[in-house]
Amino acid sequence: DLVALAKQSDLPLKRVETWFRHRRAQDRPGVMKKFCEASWRFTFYFTSFFSGLTLLYDKPWFWDHTVCWLRFPQQPLPPTLGWFYLLELSFYCSLVATLPFDVKRKDFKEQIIHHIATITLIWVSYCANLIRFGMIVMLVHDASDYILELAKMLHYMRWKRVCDVVFSVFAVVFIISRLVVFPFITYYYFVTKFQLFPVVCLINTFLMVLQLLHVFWSYLIAQMIFSVILHNEKRKDARSDTEESDRSEAEDLAKNK
Repeated sequence: DLVALAKQSDLPLKRVETWFRHRRAQDRPGVMKKFCEASWRFTFYFTSFFSGLTLLYDKPWFWDHTVCWLRFPQQPLPPTLGWFYLLELSFYCSLVATLPFDVKRKDFKEQIIHHIATITLIWVSYCANLIRFGMIVMLVHDASDYILELAKMLHYMRWKRVCDVVFSVFAVVFIISRLVVFPFITYYYFVTKFQLFPVVCLINTFLMVLQLLHVFWSYLIAQMIFSVILHNEKRKDARSDTEESDRSEAEDLAKNK
């Protein structure tokens, strides 16, 4: 095809190949687009996590949940928690709507599964009046997301050392919150204390799906730490709880070396 196009346009073959490379590069997201996207997500996750802590710090069941979580039919829904639920639900719905237009991720399918599972859990827990459990789960998941987005912003700004430190902090928080606190405390309590009925079985299924995704992303995080930070290899896109496009980021870094 390239030879035929070169003959039709009366141009050298290398010039036609160069044109196609430049045209393909135009469709790749630039650093500014990635930075803006990471900045928006950092703003949301940071606001969501600390707003949730502010709403729950004075709740007795937040610190001693073994006493009050069993009484879920009598749990009132304060307006502030209702707005928090609406905020989280609307954000993840927007992520699903804008996913085809955002920066292309290597784990595109995993993102879709994650967003669908999250939206289902938020909606079902609200309808089943499992507000307290839902708030705890959302806080556990938001605890590390804003740190990751901050690390991305620093990476796009070429602050490598600070980025490596922040990413290491993110890795520690992610592993503790997603592989220790969530399965062994929050999820274990949910399975052992609530009686089985259809809604609980549905929530249990999607919680298991999220946990499998946590294990998958933890593997990518560990891979990136050992290959890039410890062994000082060329930085590639090893996706953690979120992302990057296939080779554009590695190529951008290679140009600066």
